[in-house]
Amino acid sequence: MSSILLKQTTLNGAKADLLIEGNRIARIAPDLGERVGADREIDGRHYTVVPGFVNMHTHAAMTLTRGVRKDTTLQKWLDNIWQIEKNLDEEAVYWGSKLAILEMLKTGTTAFLDMYWFPKAVARAAEEMGIRGVITYVFLDNFDKNKAAAQRRECLEIFSASREWSDRVRFGVSIHADYTTSEETMAWAGKFAQENDLLLNLHLSETELETRKDVEKLGLTPTQHFDKFGLLGPRTVAAHCIWLNDEDIEILGSRHVNVAHNINSNLLLSSGYKFKFNELEDAGCNVCIGTDGAGSSDNLDIRESLKTVAMVQKAWRKEPKSLPFSTLMEASSLRGARALGFDAGRIEEGALADLLLVNTHCEAFTPNYDFTSNFILSANSSCIDTVIVDGRILMEKRKVAGEDEILDRADALAWKIMRR
Repeated sequence: MSSILLKQTTLNGAKADLLIEGNRIARIAPDLGERVGADREIDGRHYTVVPGFVNMHTHAAMTLTRGVRKDTTLQKWLDNIWQIEKNLDEEAVYWGSKLAILEMLKTGTTAFLDMYWFPKAVARAAEEMGIRGVITYVFLDNFDKNKAAAQRRECLEIFSASREWSDRVRFGVSIHADYTTSEETMAWAGKFAQENDLLLNLHLSETELETRKDVEKLGLTPTQHFDKFGLLGPRTVAAHCIWLNDEDIEILGSRHVNVAHNINSNLLLSSGYKFKFNELEDAGCNVCIGTDGAGSSDNLDIRESLKTVAMVQKAWRKEPKSLPFSTLMEASSLRGARALGFDAGRIEEGALADLLLVNTHCEAFTPNYDFTSNFILSANSSCIDTVIVDGRILMEKRKVAGEDEILDRADALAWKIMRR
């Protein structure tokens, strides 16, 4: 069993040593290095250790569409993206996912929930690069019965193949949205996820138009529509949730739904900004943080998202104490890990060793009166020096193995797709 010893690092505001054995935190104690040996020792005097981020909503391989069709609404942007995605194949999604994972590691993400095409290619990329992930099969049948049947068969095939994936990379199910997916498919996907204890991922009330159309057509909000089919529960992750009424919040809270807030995407696409973080939390939801895809956000940087979330909540509520930084840090790590079913997101003995080493020996942390404030507001993600996932060092001194090849291959494929 391999081991790593972090010596004289800062943990939860105090100096200590941290011993990793295998893939878990084995011991935390002052001067532990004087009593134990390890295969690898790291001088942690200038580092603060925090849990790795969990990106609770993204479309990884959309890194290949970064910067495409800006300054437009969600629906117009989607119309353009769906035309581009007709040119995708497994190779493109594999390298686009590797590019996304590279970016996530560079910005401190150690686990992610993905909703995209060619899930076997995404899983392969995650397995090879060492990150944690829940990779979902996406149901989006556009109300076409033949397409719906084909998607069910494909989902079953990929679910069977996923039994060969490691415990670090797991299978889940996504329903793109109720405006792109038939009720028959929604019901089938929900039942399949429930019977197999799988995570169910969906877009919910991202825009005012989406919500208004459901009310006009069905007499139900999107939340009420999904709830009608029993699709909301503690194994559901609902992304966006911007346009909710009080009854929606009560439903989501009573079902203990995990809600993924994607502030930068919502702002960039003009979808909305009054995310009811506190109300959802008080109602019983597990509120987490996501980035959305790089095609709409336009990066996968959770730490940057935390700063935006903090400032926007303070602004629209006109209340500077509306969202404590400690709550934001928990929403970006522990809450996401729990939602995905990983025993991570905490710096405690026995927890999975998914950790970030933040370099505080720099201008953004001088003076370092309040680490969390400096980390969210003052620093940028270049302060994240080392990333450890499952007890393995995946980034050190900001270098990730194979990054040059990933950049070259992904760039070439992106231009090839656009030329098509």
